Amino acid sequence: ARRDFYWLRSFIAGGVAGCCAKTTTAPLDRVKILLQAHNHHYKHLGVFSTLCAVPKKEGYLGLYKGNGAMMIRIFPYGAIQFMAFDQYKKVIKKQLGISGHVHRLVAGSMAGITAVICTYPLDMVRVRLAFQVKGEHRYMGIIHAFKMIYTKEGGFRGFYRGLMPTVVGMAPYAGFSFFTFGTLKSIGLAQAPNLLGRPSLDNPDVLVLKTHVNLLCGGIAGAIAQTISYPLDVTRRRMQLGAVLPDSEKCLTMVQTLKYVYQQHGIRRGLYRGLSLNYIRCIPSQAVAFTTYELMKQFLHLN
Repeated sequence: ARRDFYWLRSFIAGGVAGCCAKTTTAPLDRVKILLQAHNHHYKHLGVFSTLCAVPKKEGYLGLYKGNGAMMIRIFPYGAIQFMAFDQYKKVIKKQLGISGHVHRLVAGSMAGITAVICTYPLDMVRVRLAFQVKGEHRYMGIIHAFKMIYTKEGGFRGFYRGLMPTVVGMAPYAGFSFFTFGTLKSIGLAQAPNLLGRPSLDNPDVLVLKTHVNLLCGGIAGAIAQTISYPLDVTRRRMQLGAVLPDSEKCLTMVQTLKYVYQQHGIRRGLYRGLSLNYIRCIPSQAVAFTTYELMKQFLHLN
């Protein structure tokens, strides 16, 4: 029975890891949306003052508003990404004979792309629902939004707008994230097994990282991946906002947009604008994701 539900157990482990990671940073996500969209209750405040103001106004659960809808998307996303990574890694090793650290980079990128493509319609619906204002509802709920987009916006193609920069941005993000974590883990366990490692709970022959080391490696992985792929995130946002921005005709394709932002604003103020807030979000998020996944692997006997 150990092998039977390997797929399912791997799926659950990845899903739980994704949900824990997102819940950790949910308050920052809520604040980011409130500030980005200039919500009139909070528009005069900064990040930290908003973090303090939300609980006063809406109670502590206010920081987690919209987290439920997020989980519906993140569970399958995390599950597919972690499960696909393990599968792709095996295939690349066996079929292509590529091992060492490169296969982690390739498998991670492919896993990220697979997860994005599978869950993109959920993301599309979430963005549409989050953009609504009370009293002007076009969509009654998740299922209604799916039906409306499908019938009004050309079937399945309607769900995949803006997919290209998302995929191109996801590939280096997921790739470097898995690559950095896996490489740090294998080097750490090889160089200092007693200091950094301990035997796995489900299989004493397998060494795993101690929890605080896991958190650190996951955090470093998040920081590096974020830095590499951030300009593509800026590009995606500009393309999604499209016609809302005054200079939209100069930002029709991904390459045009990258060029335009670089020429207008340079690297620090353009391509990397807002990176610091994203570090505050992504570093703890990746740290929790990898650590939870490693723990779940032991609970569900995946080692």
